[in-house]
Amino acid sequence: MGCIPSKVCRLGITPHIANQKVTQVIIRNPKLRWPIPDEVHSVVGQTLEKIERRSKYLLLRFSTGTLLLHLGMSGSVRILEEHVPAAKHDHFEMLFDNDKMLRLNDPRRFGAVLWFPEHHDLQGLLTKLGPEPLTEDFTYGHLFNKAGNRKVPVKTFLMDNHVVVGVGNIYANEALFIASIHPATLVNSISEEKFNELTDIIKQVLAAAIEQGGTTLKDFTQADGKPGYFAQKLFVYGRAGEKCDGCQTILEEIRQSNRSSVFCPSCQVQVIPKKVVNKKPKKTTKSAK
Repeated sequence: MGCIPSKVCRLGITPHIANQKVTQVIIRNPKLRWPIPDEVHSVVGQTLEKIERRSKYLLLRFSTGTLLLHLGMSGSVRILEEHVPAAKHDHFEMLFDNDKMLRLNDPRRFGAVLWFPEHHDLQGLLTKLGPEPLTEDFTYGHLFNKAGNRKVPVKTFLMDNHVVVGVGNIYANEALFIASIHPATLVNSISEEKFNELTDIIKQVLAAAIEQGGTTLKDFTQADGKPGYFAQKLFVYGRAGEKCDGCQTILEEIRQSNRSSVFCPSCQVQVIPKKVVNKKPKKTTKSAK
């Protein structure tokens, strides 16, 4: 579930556990990206006041501090009845006085459960993140300025949380298709005007995903924890080998940073920068003595 907009996840779990008192914390496996600290037990007896998010981080606010959850690349959170038996890769549980349970499942263990006393950002995890794409901080010019002269594929660039947060693999694929940009195009070859167009498209794609998936609250109480908007219509992601909806060309797939990038070779033509041929300096002859 790591590629799912965190806002959808927050909307899905909030109605079930917000304003509920924690009765028990269970750490089944503390060895995630960072070891789960014993201090997380301090939330027992406290009321979960609200749930916020920043990028892929879920922030569970208590009066004495913040419990941070990160889903990594493969993690998921589910709200279950507290009697549901633990399954493989269920590493962390928080039980509430309404007999509900928040459970973190993470097969690859790239996620995290951390405790920030008094809400201080002790790890510095949140201070270096880029702007949220659906806020006013994600402005025209931001992507172009961040790109500079970097020779980085645009797909990789969009998924860098230091550039902009919350653009996961699925929606990076979708936004680049709508913008007619090949995912391997280097960012230093994209114009400011094109980046501004992409900025609008990212906002539209994520807003649509939240609108379609944010009201599917029941999905976070199912055993697999998969939100229902996975059933929504996607233009390219997961459709390699199928026909492009626009031009009927067969969609292709490449791997970038161990992630799948699907694109239309006709609608998304890669811009290949011209090679600069360095001329060899002329040899100088030594003057005769």
